[in-house]
Amino acid sequence: MARAGMERWRDRLALVTGASGGIGAAVARALVQQGLKVVGCARTVGNIEELAAECKSAGYPGTLIPFRCDLSNEEDILSMFSAIRCQHGGVDICINNAGLARPDTLLSGSTSGWKDMFNVNVLALSICTREAYQSMKERKVDDGHIININSMSGHRVVPLSVAHFYSATKYAVTALTEGLRQELREAQTHIRATCISPGVVETQFAFKLHDKDPEKAAAIYEHIKCLKAEDVAEAVIYVLSTPPHVQIGDIQMRPTEQAT
Repeated sequence: MARAGMERWRDRLALVTGASGGIGAAVARALVQQGLKVVGCARTVGNIEELAAECKSAGYPGTLIPFRCDLSNEEDILSMFSAIRCQHGGVDICINNAGLARPDTLLSGSTSGWKDMFNVNVLALSICTREAYQSMKERKVDDGHIININSMSGHRVVPLSVAHFYSATKYAVTALTEGLRQELREAQTHIRATCISPGVVETQFAFKLHDKDPEKAAAIYEHIKCLKAEDVAEAVIYVLSTPPHVQIGDIQMRPTEQAT
């Protein structure tokens, strides 16, 4: 179970946002399997509590700590980091996984839908990054890691109008990750910054995007063999397991059968 290169992370703390399902839950499970203490946050924690119990009964060496947090609310995020500081010391690994898409086009989409995407996909990610860095800095942690779960939509624009604003938020994540890497170098730290950019992953994502048309959502996952959430979690473990002098900037991963 223990992966080469992951020994140094044992008993250290990782924050995983959006851990109630999909990629976030798979990443949280994989980290607990490697012996980390994982704070998994989401607006509702029922699923995370179930996953924590599963991990415990499976005898995994780490622990999963559910935490309720509305990432669209900065006060909630700051309270979460404060609680982590008080109860666990601080964050050594921050995995910004939470993200959402709304079917709001550029020509007729709702401003509220755009704001929902921007608030979680860009602002919450940036706030969590800042707070995680400050947590590392105040404890003199120089080997931390910030991993942004990006998307292939942060690297190319597909001709799908309902995905255009979402794609813009993911282009922002691409820029933010490289900007973060540069600032961490300017600060003369060895904290690393990485983004992981999957194509189509079989999760609840499409069902939330096409919430009024579940058949359309299901069709997205049926026409090709999609990535699984565990495939993305595997990429996270690989990134963390690389030696401290190796920085992976971005992993772009698609289903083999995905065209774009």
